Parts: sequence; structure tokens; C-alpha cells
Amino acid sequence: MLTRLFIIMLAIGASMTASAEPEQPPVATALFAGGCFWCMQPPFDALPGVVKTVPGYTGGKTENPSYEQVSAGGTGHVESLQITYDPAKISYEKLLDVYWHNIDPTDASGQFCDKGDQYRSIIFYQNEAQKHLAEQSKTAWQQNKPFKDDIKTQIIAAPTFYPAEDYHQDYYKKNPLRYQFYRFNCGRDQRLKALWGTSTGH
Repeated sequence: MLTRLFIIMLAIGASMTASAEPEQPPVATALFAGGCFWCMQPPFDALPGVVKTVPGYTGGKTENPSYEQVSAGGTGHVESLQITYDPAKISYEKLLDVYWHNIDPTDASGQFCDKGDQYRSIIFYQNEAQKHLAEQSKTAWQQNKPFKDDIKTQIIAAPTFYPAEDYHQDYYKKNPLRYQFYRFNCGRDQRLKALWGTSTGH
């Protein structure tokens, strides 16, 4: 009887172990602002190790702002991109490198054809390690930049991030023709090429 009970208990334990959820690898988040969040999403989506990207709004005082409120420039938010990534597959330094090559860091008034505080370039750090790496990266580019103007991109502690409306998520996939039309007419790739020597956009 004891032997049979022992076997049954082992079987139950094995079943519970098999049905348990597999342990998920740890992930981290990065938060960048670089003008139009439609245009910031594709280069990060293309990176191995990036789990998810979410366009949204960061830095203002209005809770759950709408696109209309943010684009009007009255909330203090900037269009931004939250990046969830696997640190075992991609480093924060790599994300920073991709970020720099997809913005105009010399423009303090906005990005490309979009002007206003809501389109500023900002690195929002989540912790002291990210702050240190961001400052280190900015200093290195300031000393070795391939353009003459100073870098105006800010480095700020990350406040609350609000995801943008559903129709802004993956806009470049949902509306590829409209997206490409906007991107070309905004002069983003042309300016990136002039700054960095190559166009890295998508």
C-alpha cells in the first residue's frame, strides 16, 4: 500500500512539474524620444534581442494624454518609444548606438520636419546604470561626432510613460504607404545621411 501511495505521489509531482510555466528570461526596458514615434519604432524592431516596442508619451503632467493633446504642445509630453529587450541578447549600449544614428542630436527645437517640445530628442534613463551609460555615450559622440554642431539631446530620469493609442502602434506595418510618404516628405532619411554618412532608417 505504501509503495503504491508513494508511486501515486511521484506521478502527481511529475505532472505538476511538467505543467508548470517555464521560467521567463529577465527583460529590461529602455525609453527614448526621437521625434515621430512612428519612425523610431522600425529600427529597434529589427534588432535581435528586442522583445517589444511601444510608442507613447513621456514627461508631461497630464495623465493619460491623447495624441491630439500632445501634438498640440500643451501637456509637456514628448513622443517616445518604450523598448523591452533581453539584456542577454542585446546591450543597452547597442540600443544607445542605434538611437543616436536615428535622430538629429543637433536640433533642440524638434526633429526633422516636426518642431516643438513634443518632438525633442531625449534619453530617459530608468536607473543609475543607464544614466551613466547614456552620459558616457553622449560624451563620446560629442568628442568624435561626424558633424560640427553640438549635441543638444537631453538625458533625463524617466517619468511616467503612457502608451499611445492603438492606431499608432506598429503604424509603419499597418499603413506602409502612408508611413513611407510621411517619412520621405519629412526629410528624415536625407538628414540622417547628411549627419551620419548613411541612412539607417526603415
